[in-house]
Amino acid sequence: MNTSNLKKLRKNAKLTQEQVAEHLNVSRQTVAKWETGDALPDIDSCILLSKLYQVTIDDLVLYAKNDKDTAPKGKHIFGVVKIDEKGRIVIPEKAMEIFGLKTGDKLLLMGDEAQGLAMVKLNSFLAATAEIMKIIKETDKEK
Repeated sequence: MNTSNLKKLRKNAKLTQEQVAEHLNVSRQTVAKWETGDALPDIDSCILLSKLYQVTIDDLVLYAKNDKDTAPKGKHIFGVVKIDEKGRIVIPEKAMEIFGLKTGDKLLLMGDEAQGLAMVKLNSFLAATAEIMKIIKETDKEK
């Protein structure tokens, strides 16, 4: 087990050793020993740590410095994209693969001035909107 990963994951989660210790019902010193490699967490603690940090147990236990950074489940950093002179960006191949995107797919672009930009597959958004409208109509009929 790469114990330096435990510290990195804790810091990524913006937690103190004390907060982790409380969550796992262990002492802060125990968490400190895990992070320095003076002790190793038992399997039950590994399960709780993986849930707390939102990573798989494999990522928690098998992470190595040569590996890419361990990120919370479902969260990805695909790298930097550049906006060309016509306002276009190229979505990285790995992102296309993970999200099942293909040439010609339409994406809905949304923005929050505080949070940033987000893109959603248009078909998924329209399906969710249709489902919401169906529920609203059914609720209106019940009144």
